Amino acid sequence: MSAGPDVRPERDRQPERSGGAGRTAHPETAAVAPVDELPPLRRLVPLSVQHVLAMVAAPVSTTFLTGQSLGLSAGRTASLLGATLVLCGVGALVQSLGVRGLRGLGARLPFVMLPGGAAAALFLQIAKAHGAATASGSALLAAALLLAVTPFYGRIVRLFPPLVMGVTVMLIGVTMVRVAAQLVIGTAPSPAPSAVGAAGLTVACTVVCMAVLRGAWRQAAVLLGMAAGAVLTVGTGLGRFTTGGGHGAALPDLFPYGAPHFDPVAALPLLVFALSSLAEATGQTVLNSETSGRTPDPGRDVPRVVRADAVLSLVGGAFGTSMLLTSSENIGVNQLSGVRSRFVTAGAGVLLIVVGLAGPVPRLLAGIPASVVGGSSLVIYAAIAVLGIRMLGRAELADRSQSTVAGLAIAAGLLPVVAPNLYAGFPGWVGTVLGSGVVAGTLTAVVLHALFRSARRESSSHRADRGLVRTG
Repeated sequence: MSAGPDVRPERDRQPERSGGAGRTAHPETAAVAPVDELPPLRRLVPLSVQHVLAMVAAPVSTTFLTGQSLGLSAGRTASLLGATLVLCGVGALVQSLGVRGLRGLGARLPFVMLPGGAAAALFLQIAKAHGAATASGSALLAAALLLAVTPFYGRIVRLFPPLVMGVTVMLIGVTMVRVAAQLVIGTAPSPAPSAVGAAGLTVACTVVCMAVLRGAWRQAAVLLGMAAGAVLTVGTGLGRFTTGGGHGAALPDLFPYGAPHFDPVAALPLLVFALSSLAEATGQTVLNSETSGRTPDPGRDVPRVVRADAVLSLVGGAFGTSMLLTSSENIGVNQLSGVRSRFVTAGAGVLLIVVGLAGPVPRLLAGIPASVVGGSSLVIYAAIAVLGIRMLGRAELADRSQSTVAGLAIAAGLLPVVAPNLYAGFPGWVGTVLGSGVVAGTLTAVVLHALFRSARRESSSHRADRGLVRTG
């Protein structure tokens, strides 16, 4: 990755050697690549289940947080969860197998697709400030933008080096910890001890699962901790289940918040995130290619990944979800199991579709108490904040300019968090843009990083010119 991605247009590069079938130009003498091996059914099913266990906590917890934060009934939350699981399954199929006749859609790598935790955080932020219909329209605008900028991938991704991405992800985590805490507290003037106790039980159960379990089960620790926390919460009287009602298949609702409202200014947090997701997609695609035994080719594969993300996000926006993004959740499973076949993640996609359409499962999950969901969300978004710190660790913070950029960007991003009314006296659009800590911090990081980089170039050019004059 240090040499930078190959961002030449697809038409300027040679065709893939492995092709759709995973063979070279001489199939009679070439072996099937590991990524294209089709395991027998007796191995395919349990391996696919393992992937589902490793990634299902994200759509479940994200949907719960959305439903609780927006005040949705258990039935509507169940419908939203069903739609999310089905779309995640379809996304895994598209990324793993591609689409016949559309070589530019799907990377044909062992990927799964999830509702992005950061995207969901920004979706809820917009919904809280402008309403769910505006948040839904914002998700559609962000998906459309992502699809439109894919041809310019090579230019845009340079705006989001690890320094900028680290600031963005850390601020998203910090912002959402606050949202999760509010979910635990609820609408009461002061937090109920029972709600705080239920959240604490859930966090404790999750930590125990992380400490005791191994392999794919450990990757499912958030989901298992949520289940254990829910059982203990109900058993101790700290909370109770609610029922979503209904029978049969959990059919998704089209435009569950009403007709989407398109407000580009309100959508700015998600629009900025959509652009920054190009950098994350680059790292994940390179890592997955290396893990799967395929030579990384970001210039070819990343646009395919991003196009699939954008298309599925457009469909998801119509069913009330935020952006759906290809995830690296499954890469660790590939490393642990040694199985690198894209057909395994395709099998996981089929299982997700089945579970999403099975009415009783989403309705049962949607009845979990809000305080339990808040406890699980605290774990997830705290981990996102730490991931941002790890990204910052890959930047050269020993350099004074880099540390200055990081410090000022974090300060700009934390100001709306610690002083929510800071921009109350400004015009509405100022509060919308700068009142989002993620947008304020990201824009500050992008502008300052570009400014210092330009200054370094001018300084280097000036020193070079002086050297030429002296030697002349």
